[in-house]
Amino acid sequence: MRFNVLGPLEIITDDDRPIDVSPSKTGQVLALLIARCPDAVAVDTLIRELWGEKPPRSAVTTLQTYIYHGRRLLARELSPLGQELVSTRAPGYAMRIAAQDVDVNVFERLVQRARELLVDDEPEAALRELRTALDLWRGPAFAGLAVGEVLAAHIAHLDEVRLQATHLRITAERRLGRHLELVAELRALVAAHPLNESFHAQLIEVLYESGRRAEALQAYQNLRGILARELGVEPTVRVQRLQLTVLQGEDSRLAGLASR
Repeated sequence: MRFNVLGPLEIITDDDRPIDVSPSKTGQVLALLIARCPDAVAVDTLIRELWGEKPPRSAVTTLQTYIYHGRRLLARELSPLGQELVSTRAPGYAMRIAAQDVDVNVFERLVQRARELLVDDEPEAALRELRTALDLWRGPAFAGLAVGEVLAAHIAHLDEVRLQATHLRITAERRLGRHLELVAELRALVAAHPLNESFHAQLIEVLYESGRRAEALQAYQNLRGILARELGVEPTVRVQRLQLTVLQGEDSRLAGLASR
């Protein structure tokens, strides 16, 4: 079986048949249990996810009802195995599934492996791992599902790891000499994430490494203007050093700023 949260919530049977999990409170509970597997999720955490800081008096009983409906859904589709997937385990409930059957766990493992490969100066192997990892995303995490503060925090974490994976993939491609091909993508990334200095730094470097020095300097000025306007600050010292590298016509790869 496969459990996917990097996009709409999906549960896929061994014969590739999807189980329909509606965007309900029951679906919300199952999503959190899947996201945290193989660890148990405390009852208090589940209640905070469903109702925030002001749960009803019947919260524990109502949560038990949602657990019951979740078990019934899985049992109906996977009987008799499904009834056992959601287990009661102190301090709450847990999904009895293997970590490797959940796409988010596979994603994070691939990204970590890619980091190690880049440290070992194996960019081609790292690039393969990162492309596989990023291909697991089918849209925003938990798309279409009403989420509370617990899942919202988890989504923010996943979005950050996804950006880091994109940064690492670009770093791997640059190490393989693919500078010019990355310009358009990096322009789109800085437009989508204007306060992410790492993407700006990578854009400056690939422009410079592609022989487009004037555009690289303009990209730095664009970043400087955004930071001054939005936050009232200057670029980091590392990015300022990168600008100096471009101004002096040095090899920007010696600085290694954008790939850190």
